[in-house]
Amino acid sequence: MISRTGPRRSESVRLAVLHAADDLLVEKGFAGLTIEGIAQRAGVAKQTIYRWWKSKVDILLDTLIDDAREALQWQPDEAAGAEENLAAHLRRVADFFEEPAGQVLQALLGHAQLESDTAASLREGFLKEQRERDAAGLRDLLARDLDLTVDDRTLDHLVDLLLGPLYYRVLVFGAPIDKELVDSTTRLVLTFAREASTRVG
Repeated sequence: MISRTGPRRSESVRLAVLHAADDLLVEKGFAGLTIEGIAQRAGVAKQTIYRWWKSKVDILLDTLIDDAREALQWQPDEAAGAEENLAAHLRRVADFFEEPAGQVLQALLGHAQLESDTAASLREGFLKEQRERDAAGLRDLLARDLDLTVDDRTLDHLVDLLLGPLYYRVLVFGAPIDKELVDSTTRLVLTFAREASTRVG
């Protein structure tokens, strides 16, 4: 992970490095991404990068976390209903996979299958943070738009059901997430949530 020792990082340099890593990953792929290339593209010394990051994986993890906080944030529309709000969020997830940040996620997930440290960093960082956002966002949506309450175990299953089909489509088959998948997943999750809430009540 990122070193917390040494001089304080310049925010402009940090962003230049993250953007350079994003761009080069898209252009050259994970195998072709190097610290030397990132440094050259960002206009900084290689030693500067190594002062703040141990590897290209740590840089990519940083850029993924930064990008996801905005791109994958739940953005409820109070004028819309549950189905519209949930489908809108899934469309944001679909759009994210088409962006450089989504390609960073795919590259890291692939590398994590071969490298245990990457897997641990990804799970303890981005994946844990995003899972918490998704659980909170879905719980709020159900309560606000449908007046439904589900227990924690059911909520956990609902998050799996919500995002599993999208990740499967992209990561296993390398295919885009279409409107039909978004709409059917939305309906399935809301149906299950209504049934689970009835059982709990």
